[in-house]
Amino acid sequence: MKKVILDCDPGHDDAFGIMLAVRHLEVLGITTIGGNCTLDKVTVNALKVLEVLERSDIPVYPGHSCPMVAPLVTAPQFHGVSGMDGPVLPEPEVQAQKKHAVDYMIETVMNTEDVTLIATGPLTNIAAAINREPRIVERVKELSIMGGSVTYGNWTPAAEFNIFVDPEAAYRVFNSGMHVKMSGVNLTRQCCLTAEHIGKFREIGTKAANLAADLTEFFLDSTVKSAALSGANMHDACAVAWIINPDLIKAADMHIDIELKGELTRGMTVCDYRHLRGTDPMVDLCRVPTMEARGKQPNAEAALELDFDGFLNLLYGTLKSYN
Repeated sequence: MKKVILDCDPGHDDAFGIMLAVRHLEVLGITTIGGNCTLDKVTVNALKVLEVLERSDIPVYPGHSCPMVAPLVTAPQFHGVSGMDGPVLPEPEVQAQKKHAVDYMIETVMNTEDVTLIATGPLTNIAAAINREPRIVERVKELSIMGGSVTYGNWTPAAEFNIFVDPEAAYRVFNSGMHVKMSGVNLTRQCCLTAEHIGKFREIGTKAANLAADLTEFFLDSTVKSAALSGANMHDACAVAWIINPDLIKAADMHIDIELKGELTRGMTVCDYRHLRGTDPMVDLCRVPTMEARGKQPNAEAALELDFDGFLNLLYGTLKSYN
C-alpha cells in the first residue's frame, strides 16, 4: 500500500476521500486545516468519519486555523454550519492529537520513505511545512491536491475555492519544486453524484454506504440550491482516487502558477498549455502530441479527464468492503 498523509477540511466530499483512502492506502495520519468550516469543526468531522469507519486508530492532527495572510473564508452554503451537515454521526471516542499538523507532517516525511501527501483543502499546512523544513520537497514522493482549475473557477469566475482561500500558500507549494498532481474543478465537475447513486448506496447498506448516502443527500440539495448544478460533485475524492488508481485520470504536464494580485482573478491557477496542440483543454490535450515548450517548464500534472464509470466501480467496491 502507498503511504499517505491526508490533509483535509471535512467537508462532505472530504469524507468520501477519507472512505477511499483508509481502505486502499496506508494512511499514516490525517491532518486538518480551516477551510470548508472552522478548524475545530473540521477536526471533529474527521474524527467522526473515522469512528463510523471503525478506523479511530488513525491519528488526527489539527493544523492551521486560517490562511497565511488573509481571513478565513468558509462555505456553509454547501456544507452547513457544522461543515458536514446531514448525517447523524457518533461522537468520537478518540480525541485529536496535541501535536500540530505541520510538526507531524515534517517529522513523518523526514523519517519515512516514499510518503505521498494528499491535500483536499487549502494548502496552508503544506506551505508552512515547506517553509519550516524545505528538505521535505525532495522527500515527498508526490502531492495530489484538489484545487484550482485549468479552465473556470467555482468560488469566483476565475478561482476555485481551496486556492482562493489561501493563494499565498498555493503559490509557495506550486513554486517549491514538489511534484504536484492537480485535480481542479474542470476535472472534478465530471465526478457528479445524483439521486440514482444515493439509491445504490442505500442498496449496498453498509455503515459506510449509508454514510455516503446521507452525505450525498445533503450535499446534492445544497449544491442544487446554491450553485444550480444538477448533481453533487465529489471534488476531493478525485485527488484520492488518482493516487489509488492512476488509470482513472488522464492528465497533462503544465506549468501552473497562482495569481495573487488580480482584482478579479486572485486565486486563479494560471495553467500554461501552449506547448500542447489543440484549443480545448478538456478534450484535445489528452489526445494529441506535444510541441516544444514555449514558456516555463511544467511543474505539475493537471487532471483533464475522469473515467467516471471506473471511479464509481472503485467507490461501490469500497463501500461494500466495509462492515
